[in-house]
Amino acid sequence: MKPRLLFHCQHSLGLGHLVRTLALARSLASAFEVTVVAGGELPEELELPPGVELVRLPALALADGGLVSVDDRFSAESAQRARGAVVLDTFRRLRPDVVVVELFPFGRKKLAGELVPLLNEARTAGALVVSSLRDILVRGRSDQAAHDERASLTANDLFDAILVHADPRLVRLDETFRPRTPLRVPVQYTGFVVPETSLPAPPAERTGPVVVSAGGGRFGGALLRAAAAMEVDAPVRLVAGPFLPGAEWDELQRLTRDRDDIDLERFVPSIAAELVSARASVSQCGYNTALDLLRTRVPALVVPFAAPGEDEQALRAARLERLGAVRVLDEASLTPAALGAAVSGLIGTTPALPDLQLDGATRSCAILPELAATRRRGAA
Repeated sequence: MKPRLLFHCQHSLGLGHLVRTLALARSLASAFEVTVVAGGELPEELELPPGVELVRLPALALADGGLVSVDDRFSAESAQRARGAVVLDTFRRLRPDVVVVELFPFGRKKLAGELVPLLNEARTAGALVVSSLRDILVRGRSDQAAHDERASLTANDLFDAILVHADPRLVRLDETFRPRTPLRVPVQYTGFVVPETSLPAPPAERTGPVVVSAGGGRFGGALLRAAAAMEVDAPVRLVAGPFLPGAEWDELQRLTRDRDDIDLERFVPSIAAELVSARASVSQCGYNTALDLLRTRVPALVVPFAAPGEDEQALRAARLERLGAVRVLDEASLTPAALGAAVSGLIGTTPALPDLQLDGATRSCAILPELAATRRRGAA
């Protein structure tokens, strides 16, 4: 039998964490029996990788700096109690050889109540405990120094390894993580994680529409509204996202009702597939979106999501702009006129293709079995 792997993932604002986790789970399923414990709101269109078990927790989201329940059966407090029980019950049922926790302890501090008991029990049982991180951590917290120090101490105490799903030539962990106490836990860079779904080669001439997307859509209203009012000499396809609030979806429908040049969609199965032949892309700059832009080589304008303490997308966008892979429009400068001018200047250009590692799922599937085997040999 394959060894068992339990993967805990909480997506709170968008779908990026979940998409990356499922891409990893798909690859890891070749070496492990994989169970994903998912703690955020799941879109109806979600497709699970074959052979991967999904355990759904009472869903929580982040709002106004705190956790809120998006499951009508629970308050935030009762959801957290129920989640802790489900997490431990799942661990005890599976007795996994490997436990992977997405982002914690470098984020998800508010979930410590359900994660620390899991990690303590995993350590006692002899499981390999791993933190799975994206390329860039959030900075700008009012207690940033204390946060980083707490995360380093927790990682040193409870974790065996940290996998950073990035290419260190673009960005390194120590650029956005600066504790007083150094990490003693081994850190390995896997390269960026992209879905294993293959894409056709981009055509010599791009004749598709300008594709405007905003990830899950929860914070994409301003970008989508500006795109609905911009003027460009090309058809436009707006993809709102499953989490765009209902009132904003209704407003988009009203704004585009008389625009024959605009096609409005709530959801598409694959943004990357839409971008292969697109004349240009307009989007934010989340982890998965940025990788879709690189994979499809589409002329791309990014408008990084900006909020207090949320500089992750801006940093990623700046690094990619420096390499010539994207152009950047600051959210503060977002107007229909500015957006239309930027898109018009983008159509027909050819972005640079940076030499970055995009095989993070495959490399993770090589790293984790070896770490687990080393741990078993050490325990023998």
